[in-house]
Amino acid sequence: MQARRPDRWLTPGVGGIGAASFLADAGHEVPTALLPSLLTSTLGAPASALGIIEGVSDGLAGAARLGGGALADDPARRRSTAVGGYTATAVLSGAIGVAAAPWQVGVLRAGAWAARGLRVPARNALLADVSTPTTYGRAYGFERAMDNLGAVAGPLLALGLVAAVGVRTAIVLSIVPGLLAAAAIVYAVRHAPRLEARERTPLRLRVGPVLRGGRARLFAGISAFEVGNVAVTLLILRATELLEPGRTHDRAVQLALVLYIAYNVAGTLASVPAGRVADRRGSRAVLVAGVVLFGVAYAGFAAGPASVLGLLPWFLAAGVAIGCVETAEHAAVARAAPAELRGSAFGLLAAIQAFGNLAASATAGVLWTVFSPGVAFAHLVVWMALAAALLARAR
Repeated sequence: MQARRPDRWLTPGVGGIGAASFLADAGHEVPTALLPSLLTSTLGAPASALGIIEGVSDGLAGAARLGGGALADDPARRRSTAVGGYTATAVLSGAIGVAAAPWQVGVLRAGAWAARGLRVPARNALLADVSTPTTYGRAYGFERAMDNLGAVAGPLLALGLVAAVGVRTAIVLSIVPGLLAAAAIVYAVRHAPRLEARERTPLRLRVGPVLRGGRARLFAGISAFEVGNVAVTLLILRATELLEPGRTHDRAVQLALVLYIAYNVAGTLASVPAGRVADRRGSRAVLVAGVVLFGVAYAGFAAGPASVLGLLPWFLAAGVAIGCVETAEHAAVARAAPAELRGSAFGLLAAIQAFGNLAASATAGVLWTVFSPGVAFAHLVVWMALAAALLARAR
C-alpha cells in the first residue's frame, strides 16, 4: 500500500466512509419516513405506539454508543464493529417491512438503532485511522457532508419507492443502500493502515483518562452545546405554527419541509469548508463560530418571523452551524485524544450528543408548552452563550 501524502485528505478510506454515511443515511431514512404510515394505517396501532418505539430506540442507541466506544479503543474490534453495525442496521431496518404486529416493529427498530449507535464510535475512530492529523477537519467535514446529503436523498427515495411498490416493499428495499454502506465500510477497512500485533485492551469505556490533559474543558463546552441543541423537528414545528395563519395546515407543513431541505443543503455545503478552516486555524475556532451562529439562529426563531423569507435565514444559519459544529467536534476529539483512547473519546462524544439532544428537546418542549415558543428558544440562546464561553477557554 502506498504511503498517504500529508496534503491529501480525500483518500480511498475517507471516500469509502463518506460513501457509507451517505448510503446508510439514505437507507434508514426510508423506514423512518414510512414508519408512521406502517404503524397507524397498516397495522392499526395508535400514535402513542410510535412515540414509545422511537423513544425506546433512541435510548438504546445512546446507551449503545457508550458500549461502542469501549469496543472502538481496539483497532481490530473497531473495524469489525463498524462492518457489523452497518450490516445489522440494514438487515433489521429492512425487516420492518415484513413485520406483522406493532411489537415486532418495536423490536426490529430498537435493534436497528442499537446497532447504529454501536457503530458510530467505531466509524469515527476508523476515519482517524485512514486520514492524518493535518487533514482531520476535511475528512470529518466530508463524512458529515455525505451524511447530510443522505438525509436529503432518503425522503426523496422513500417517496419514489412508495409510488412504485408501496409502503411495505419500500421499507424492505431500504436494505439495498444499507448493505451497500456496509460494503463501503469494508472497502475503507481494506485501505486502512495494517494492524500491528498488540495486546487487546480490556472492554471498558475509559472516561477518566479521556478527560485528563485539558480535554475536560473541551467536553464541558461540547456538553453545554448539546444540552442546548434541540432536534430539528422543533424548528420544523416552529415554522409550521408561524406559517399556518392564512394557510391550510398541509400547506404550512409543506413549506416547513422545504425550509428543512434548505437546512440540510446548507449543512452539506458548509461541512467541508468548515473542515478546511479547522485544519488551518484549529477546530476550536470553528466550534465557537458554529455555536455562536446557532445562538443567532435560535434568537431568530424566538423572534418568530411569520413568512418563508423571514424564516429562511434562520434555517440556513442553523444548517451552516450544524455543519461547522459536527465537523469541528469530531476533528477536535480526534486530535485531542491519544490513539489508544480514541474509541472511548468518540463513545463519550456520541453519548453526550445523544443524551444532550434528548435533554434539550425535552426541556424546550416543556418551556414551549408551559410558557411560549419564544421562551423555549431564548432558553436555547443562553445555552449557546455558555457553550461558546466554555469552548473559547478550552485548549
